[in-house]
Amino acid sequence: MPIVAIAQIKVGINRRPIKQQKVLELIESIQANGLLNPITVDQNLTLIAGLHRLTACKMLGLEKIECNIINCADSAHARLAEIDENLIRSELDALERAELWLERDRILDSLRLRAKPGDNQYTYKGSKGSETISPPPKTTFELAQAVGYTERTFQQGKQIAKSILPEVKEAIKGTAIAKSTTALLKVARAGSKEREEAEKAEKAIKEAQLQQEELQHQARLAEEARTKQRELQLLTLRNVAAQKEAKLKKKSRKLSPLTREITAQDVLNTQPGDQWLLARHLVYCGDTASDEFIRCLPSHAALAIATPSTIWQHDYLVDEARIVAVLRSAGHIHQFCTQQRMPFQYELLIGGIYVALFSYSALSEPQQPIAIEGVEGIVAFLISLYSNAGNFVIAPFIGHGEALICCERMGRICFTGDLESQRVSQAIARWQQWTGKQVNRGN
Repeated sequence: MPIVAIAQIKVGINRRPIKQQKVLELIESIQANGLLNPITVDQNLTLIAGLHRLTACKMLGLEKIECNIINCADSAHARLAEIDENLIRSELDALERAELWLERDRILDSLRLRAKPGDNQYTYKGSKGSETISPPPKTTFELAQAVGYTERTFQQGKQIAKSILPEVKEAIKGTAIAKSTTALLKVARAGSKEREEAEKAEKAIKEAQLQQEELQHQARLAEEARTKQRELQLLTLRNVAAQKEAKLKKKSRKLSPLTREITAQDVLNTQPGDQWLLARHLVYCGDTASDEFIRCLPSHAALAIATPSTIWQHDYLVDEARIVAVLRSAGHIHQFCTQQRMPFQYELLIGGIYVALFSYSALSEPQQPIAIEGVEGIVAFLISLYSNAGNFVIAPFIGHGEALICCERMGRICFTGDLESQRVSQAIARWQQWTGKQVNRGN
C-alpha cells in the first residue's frame, strides 16, 4: 500500500464539514492501533475519501499516511468515487444523504453514465500500480438499497433534495429537522405550486430565445414564484419547529422547577397601578387597555398574544405589535372578529381553540392540522412561530402566566398584566418558583 507525504495531499473545497468528535475518536484509535483504514486519493493525490482520518493524522503530527490510490478519468469521476464512499461509510443525516443521492444522479447524467438495472459494467484501467475504477455499476437507487434504504425512502430523499431551496437548506442544516425525513418532506412540499411555476418560468428563460420584454416578464415570474416558495418553506420550517418546541414544553412540565404548590407566603401583595420587573420582563397590575400600561410598552413588538378573556378594549395592540393573536372558543370567535377593527388575516384551529391572527402585513397561513393541545402549548407554539429570541411579546391578559413562563424559557421579553390583582400575584409567584429569581418593584 503506497505511503504518501501528508503535505502533498490536496483537499478539494466541495467537502462536508468536519465533525470534531469523530476526529477526536480517530485520534484515540490511531494512537492505540495505528491507521486501520487507509485514506483514498486519486492519481493527482487529491483526497477522495478519509478527510476525518487525514485530519486526525495531521493533529497527531504525522508526516506520512498510507493511501489507497485510484485512477479517475476526471474531476467528475473523482467526485463520484467520493460520493459513493460517503454514502457507504459516513453517518449522514437525512438532508445530507438526499443531497448526495441527487448529486450522484446528476453527475451520472452529465457523463451519460446513468446506469439502468441490467446494464453491463464498464471498466477503466488505471495506471501501473494503481487500482481500476469503473463508472458506477449500480444505479443510485441500487446503491441506496444496498445499504438498507427502500425505494420509497430514496424517492422521498430525491424530492427533498430537489424541492427545498438552497437558502432554506442552510436554515435547516445543523438542526433536528435535518435528521427527520417526515419534517423535511413537509418543508419540501410547501410551495409546490410555486415551485412548479418557477421551474416552468426558469425553463422558458433557459430554452427560449425570447425577446427582451418577454425575458424580463419570465424572470419576474420566476423571482416572484421563488420568493413565495421561499416564504412558504420557511414558514413551514418555523411551523414544524414551533410544534416540536410546544410539544417539548408539554413533556418538560414534569421536570419543571415547580416542586410544590404555591402558598399564600409565596404571593406578593399587588395593588392596582403596581409595576413589577421580573428580570427582563414587566408585569403590570391594572387595566392593560389604559394609557399607563400602553406607555410601558416597547416599540415594534413581534407579537401580542391574548389568551381567553371576557373583556376586550385592546384594538390598539395591532399598532404596538407586528402580529396580534387572539384565542377564543368556538362560540365566541365569530362575534369577536366582527366586533373589533383590527385587520384580520386568517384563523387557526388548534386543539379545539380558535386563534384569530391580525396584522397590517400580509401573513402566509401555516399548514394545518396543528397537533398541539392546551392553552400553554398553543401559546408556546405561537411565540415560537411568530417571534425570535430577544423579541418583545405583549400579553394583555396574564392568565396563569403562560406567556410569561414561555417567554422566560424561550428567550423572549414579555410585557404583561391584568386587572385582577390575585391573578397577577399568582403568575408572579409561579415565575419565581420556575426561575428561582426575585422580583423588583418598577417605577
